[in-house]
Amino acid sequence: MGPHFLNHLFAPQSIAVIGASERPNTVGTVVFRNLLGDGFKGELYPVNPKHDEVQNKKSFSQIGDISHKVDLAIIATPAHSVPDIIRQCGEAGVHAAVVLSAGFSEAGDNGKKLQNELTGYAQHYGIRIVGPNCLGIMRPHLGLNATFSHNIARPGHLALVSQSGALCTAMLDWAQDHDIGFSTMVSLGDAADVDFGDILGYLALDRNTHSILLYIEGIHNARSFFSNLRIAARMKPVVVIKAGRYEAGTHAAISHTGAMVGRDEVFHAAISRAGTVRAYTIEQLFSAAQLLASGNYRVNGNRLAIITNGGGLGVMATDRAVEQEVILPQLDKQTLETLNQFLPDQWSHNNPVDILGDANAERYRKTVSACLQQKNIDGVLVMLAPQAMTECTATANAVIEVAKDNSKPLLTCWMGGKQVADAHALFIRNKIASFDTPEASVEAFSYLASYRRNQELLLQVPEPLEKHSEPDIDGARLIIGEALSEKRKTLSNLETMAVLKAFGVPVVTIMEAETANEALVIAESLGFPVAMKINSPDITHKSDVAGVRLNVNSAATVRTMFRELVATAKQMRPDANIKGITIENMYRRANGRELMIGVIRDPVFGPAISVGAGGTMVEVMQDNVVSLPPLNRLIAQRMLAHMRTSKLLGEFRNMPAVNITELENVLLRISELVCEIPNITEMDINPLIADEQGVLVVDARMVIDYPPPKARHYSHMAIHPYPSHLASQWQLADGTNVLIRPIRPEDARIEHEFVHRLSPQSKYFRFMRAVHELTPDMLVRFTQIDYDLEMALIAVIQKDGVDTEVGVARYVTNPDGTDCEFAIVISDEWHNKGLAFRMMEQLMEIARARGLTTMEGEVLTENKEMLNLAKTLGFETGIIPDDMSLTRISRRL
Repeated sequence: MGPHFLNHLFAPQSIAVIGASERPNTVGTVVFRNLLGDGFKGELYPVNPKHDEVQNKKSFSQIGDISHKVDLAIIATPAHSVPDIIRQCGEAGVHAAVVLSAGFSEAGDNGKKLQNELTGYAQHYGIRIVGPNCLGIMRPHLGLNATFSHNIARPGHLALVSQSGALCTAMLDWAQDHDIGFSTMVSLGDAADVDFGDILGYLALDRNTHSILLYIEGIHNARSFFSNLRIAARMKPVVVIKAGRYEAGTHAAISHTGAMVGRDEVFHAAISRAGTVRAYTIEQLFSAAQLLASGNYRVNGNRLAIITNGGGLGVMATDRAVEQEVILPQLDKQTLETLNQFLPDQWSHNNPVDILGDANAERYRKTVSACLQQKNIDGVLVMLAPQAMTECTATANAVIEVAKDNSKPLLTCWMGGKQVADAHALFIRNKIASFDTPEASVEAFSYLASYRRNQELLLQVPEPLEKHSEPDIDGARLIIGEALSEKRKTLSNLETMAVLKAFGVPVVTIMEAETANEALVIAESLGFPVAMKINSPDITHKSDVAGVRLNVNSAATVRTMFRELVATAKQMRPDANIKGITIENMYRRANGRELMIGVIRDPVFGPAISVGAGGTMVEVMQDNVVSLPPLNRLIAQRMLAHMRTSKLLGEFRNMPAVNITELENVLLRISELVCEIPNITEMDINPLIADEQGVLVVDARMVIDYPPPKARHYSHMAIHPYPSHLASQWQLADGTNVLIRPIRPEDARIEHEFVHRLSPQSKYFRFMRAVHELTPDMLVRFTQIDYDLEMALIAVIQKDGVDTEVGVARYVTNPDGTDCEFAIVISDEWHNKGLAFRMMEQLMEIARARGLTTMEGEVLTENKEMLNLAKTLGFETGIIPDDMSLTRISRRL
């Protein structure tokens, strides 16, 4: 694969500042001064037609006058001049630009027109734009400070990407006092071109970046954002804060789910599935930055030990731990015996470990060491309140010494001001995470626990359909297609139940009656008691028109109820098309709990599934746990466990626990439904009755629409399911069976062994450099892929019942969305058996089906075997002029 398309932005060899000046306090003056003062090693060119020289550098009238190649242009001129400057940059061969100027989309219709002109020129010339209306970018280890901020960032390993320039300056100022350095700082501004997805894709592979902070106000390209967020989160911790969690005017929703599940719940579900951690306040973001900068962010669980010299601090920390679902494990026998040897008799003998107000540095050191050694403790929080006999600085040194020999996260909270200032400085200098309050300390540890938990979710790559499941997909599509042909967007109760039943969801038997006599016949056939409900495509919530009668238990009552239901509905909704009523058996089991399962189509992330308490009080209960499909059993289990009313599903008041397995199965069936039927915009299942015998859908409604035109399969979803349909069996001439299938995260072991077995020459031909083993980051990147943007097919044979990888072929879609780059490598002993040809044919077919037009790659010119294969497959070849050792190959698909 070639260099990243943002290399010209983040690693430029030359920069032109258009609008560079010497006038005090202008943007152009500050930016050029920052670039000069921070030690940028490349070439700097000021562009200003009014000056022959700017800040002792020769100035140029326009960028076209510069005779040398310019990688990056920084533009600080009035908005009306920027589109033409972008055109000039394109003609001069500039690849990237940062537009600091304001007055574009944020400034009304005229500004939007200017922004459209700007992006039009940028797309025509292939220039990538950061901004407009932004603070700029920083790459401190390169001396690149292309901002008009007065803050100077230290080199470090933390990246900050923000839509708010003000937040960037505040974070940079705060970081100075906490000795926190940055690998990258990007202010996106209006994000007319380069957006979060592009930046995340670069930072995921950036060796200087070890962790990432995001401040988000809005997402322009959801698919790019989510795909690249998942890629980045697979390789390094990502913490996200989102402004605008509440919408002043929620869109009018037809279903309960649409009204209750807002965009923020879906956003939270999305970033959890992406393996990231969420912060809710700027203070929490600062805490996360401090924790990530310490570099100690790997935990095995959410079990925390708290050590304190004041009981009040311990209580405050415990309260926050309970709220954050952080567990404070009991001290085991060995730890208690160790602590009893040196602690006073009055110590707490519990977690939090209160070692009393007279604790000196040595007492702290021994206590911290003992707690760190307990196996079921994942991290330790050490707190101190300065008292008359407290050794604040000496205790800090003691804790630092213990931390050096320990791999578990160790957090500190020295409360106070002047007396603990030196201790705070020591912690900062030694990269020990230090916080001002017990609450902030516990929240910081909860980020680590959330990161680990969400990383487990990230590894879940469910298939769209369970292997044992055989839904009637065609039947469900026919029902929905018929409704749409009648220009109806809401399915009837009977139609909704039929669609659910097609996917194996247990539903009550429902029948429609247009007359009172029909109702009587149906009721007699079903058996009393029955439930009677108004039947109208225009009435979604039947209770709004008193349209439900339960426990109807006689023939005479059926006809009376029919007339009452129809008359009341016509009176309350004279505009509605009343088709009659529906009749169903009453649910008569004693131990049922009412739940609600819902689906909405979020405008950013596509379909989302929610589960929670149901029944008539659903809006009052507001019990919703949201996740993105596809689901598997682990995700379904977590959803049910995180319901506020989850305890009601277990045994209580002589009621047996519900059949959780069947409840999970319903969630999995709903996941299959929304994967395969992109027409669903909203759906309520309420109530779903669950008891010890199983589950049953009693009432449901579904809102539908046409899917996006020419959409690829599963393109309506944020998370592409595992494409099991792409797997194929193949047999070699000698009878060896080979399974060719998409790679999965759990293939990390066989992928590592595969590369390990390759000969040095094969490794060199594949990676174009000396590679002995795959690094952990490479292994993650190769096995945890986004099936929508890339594909990796592996060839697997079985030896002694164990899978062995013998080949891999992969492509990655280029940023233009139409081309892709590929690579292939086959085990040395499997060369010349036709496997490479077979895998490449299958890979090209997948790329073609996904709308890609060209497949290309770079091959070492000495790799004659690969070049011969390329010619056989119809690839065109050509030597790369800048590097004769490489041959460029490409083929139209």
